[in-house]
Amino acid sequence: MKKIHRVLAMLMAAIMALGLITTAFAEPTIDTSKKASLSIYKYDITKAGNDGAWDAESYVSTGLHDDAVIDKLSKYAIQGVEFTYLRVADITMNNELVDGQRHVGVLYGFDNSDRSTAVLSAIGLTGADAHKTEDDVNYFTSDMLNNKLSAALAANATTVKNALEAAVKNGGVAMTETDATGHTSTSNMEQGLYLVVETRVPENVTSTCNPFFVSLPMTTIDGAAWNYDVTVYPKNQTGNPDLEKTVREAKNSTGKNTGSLTDIKDGYEHTATASVGDVVDYQIISTLPTITSKASALSEYTYVDTLSKGIRYNKNDVVIEFFKDAGCTDKITTWAENSGKFTVAYDDAANTMTIRMTDTGLAEINEATTVYTDSVKRGYSDCTMRITYAATLTSDAQMGNKDNPNEVELTWKRTNTTYYDTLKDCCHVYTYGIDVLKQFSDNGGNLRNVKFRLHNDTDDVFVIADLKDGVYYAKGLTAKKSDATTFIPNAQGHIVVKGLEDDAYSLTEIATDKGYVLLKDAVKIVIKTAENGTCEQCGAKLQTASATVNSKNITMTEGNAIVPLTVVNNPGFDLPKTGGYGTWMFTIGGGYAMIPLIEREVVNRGWLDKQDFMDLFAMTQSLPGIFAVNISIFVGYKLKKVTGSIVCAGGTILPSFCIILAIALFFNHFQDNIWVMKIFNGIRPAVVALILVPCISAARSLHLKWVELILPAIGAVLIWKCGVSPAYIVLAGIIGGLIYTFWIKGKMKQGNGE
Repeated sequence: MKKIHRVLAMLMAAIMALGLITTAFAEPTIDTSKKASLSIYKYDITKAGNDGAWDAESYVSTGLHDDAVIDKLSKYAIQGVEFTYLRVADITMNNELVDGQRHVGVLYGFDNSDRSTAVLSAIGLTGADAHKTEDDVNYFTSDMLNNKLSAALAANATTVKNALEAAVKNGGVAMTETDATGHTSTSNMEQGLYLVVETRVPENVTSTCNPFFVSLPMTTIDGAAWNYDVTVYPKNQTGNPDLEKTVREAKNSTGKNTGSLTDIKDGYEHTATASVGDVVDYQIISTLPTITSKASALSEYTYVDTLSKGIRYNKNDVVIEFFKDAGCTDKITTWAENSGKFTVAYDDAANTMTIRMTDTGLAEINEATTVYTDSVKRGYSDCTMRITYAATLTSDAQMGNKDNPNEVELTWKRTNTTYYDTLKDCCHVYTYGIDVLKQFSDNGGNLRNVKFRLHNDTDDVFVIADLKDGVYYAKGLTAKKSDATTFIPNAQGHIVVKGLEDDAYSLTEIATDKGYVLLKDAVKIVIKTAENGTCEQCGAKLQTASATVNSKNITMTEGNAIVPLTVVNNPGFDLPKTGGYGTWMFTIGGGYAMIPLIEREVVNRGWLDKQDFMDLFAMTQSLPGIFAVNISIFVGYKLKKVTGSIVCAGGTILPSFCIILAIALFFNHFQDNIWVMKIFNGIRPAVVALILVPCISAARSLHLKWVELILPAIGAVLIWKCGVSPAYIVLAGIIGGLIYTFWIKGKMKQGNGE
């Protein structure tokens, strides 16, 4: 933050009287034939005081050139100050008896001219207050003039300064502006009492010093001689208004600035993070300069606010508040856009907003009389102006360390200056993203069947995003899971989501391709920010980001903007389907691999002969259900009728049911383990052999010829390579079998002579 020291409101009362003559004896008397001169040196008392080079007790005004003062304060010289002087009274020696004693002193004679009357009226003197009156001239002592001027400034500084400034401008003479040493002078001046007013100050000088009287000539400090070449050292307070711009992610739900916020520290910082679509609140804080008179009043006060490309103004949203204190707790008033006290103009091409105080607004700032009870300050002098508005982060926002800087420039001008002062400050908004690479462990699978959902764990909401040119841009948040965006990988397997703030997120896979296992747990992503460098313009601490994925540190890409991560799906298991991997755990290949075992148990025990088993095998394959159970029912019926069927079926079903139930309960914990996958992949060739054995055995039992295996082989190829449904192959077999059967019957009838 760039801050320039605040202006103090007024010049110290002791300084006002610099150069004033005191009533004292002086010998010899004034040489009325001599001309006089006036020299003025101007110094930055604010900086000198901060450096310990000056304090109010250190210097006594003598009217003499003081090399010690010049040497000590020369580096604090103020160039470009204009003083205007006006001769308001004659100076004369006064010799009179008081209580039997003779007093010699000085009196200042004010005639009845308009300018003399204006000066006396401004400080509260009339002819009735004069030490004496002769020939329509009112004579006042220096003590009377000094005391009245000090009392008037203390009672109503602004009014008195304005009146004296007006009097001097009407007939006064402007001195040349102070040079690089802070010095200006004029010579060949008539003797008399002069009113000196500071009528123009340079950049960084926020208020004019109070008007003061100078007597030409004036007595030396001991009253023993006259000084015709008077030197004074009036001192200005310097500095500019404060300016600070800060930002925060919006706390209101409407996305509009309400103007109701009063705590300037309520989440506002020079840096913030936000997601695309988020509303961000901005505030501009400016401490108004000291206003002590019309000469130091503001004639222009304008803000030009510039947002970066990735942030858009929420228009008609500006609220201005005024506070007595820097903390913005003691509110004076609030201005809305329709108040007529300021205007707002937008330049969409440049993405700027210009806030300009109108004449009505400036008049209130300069002239309001209800703010202060003391006499020194007027209007909203030294008060705090707070501007608030809202804006929205767009998909054009820069990501990572590049950030989105937002600058404000304050241009202001006083009525007594011909130049403009400018202050600048800025703040920064950061946003980030993730890049998910979706893969299948066997390089198979269809990426378009994969779906993810992104949850903001910090705020307990889901991310909503728009897809543009293959990239998802966050545009909002929702508490409803059903309204959340479904993220699908592109052809290269990437899901890129941009415009996320620094929060904790959960990436959940909600769908994957057939034959692959969903991620059991959500991927935990955390984006954190930390200070990194300093902005050259505003002095704020810039930010950089870091990230973790499932608590492991991840190197972000693209200038710490993107969190990269890879999600891998493994081939899965369908439980508890017959023939699936779940049954293979104990049957190694499913029902077909069990045929040799069933044949051995049934045929070798003599329950069925070889031919009966083959016939039963063919019949059970044509029936619905598991053929092992079907065989057990037929075998049991042959041996013990209905009772045998029930016992055999129960003996076949119950052990498998219990085993598969246990597998279903525990297998999910290790089904996607890579070593389990490799074990089953290694078993597959053996399973093929197990299934092939009964097929060959059956073929031999049926005395099939090799040519008769052509059609089954074609069917297998159609299912395997061409993706033809087995149902169609079975249907074709049925039809073919019927045709062949009817053809055989026809042949047999012909052979029998029918």
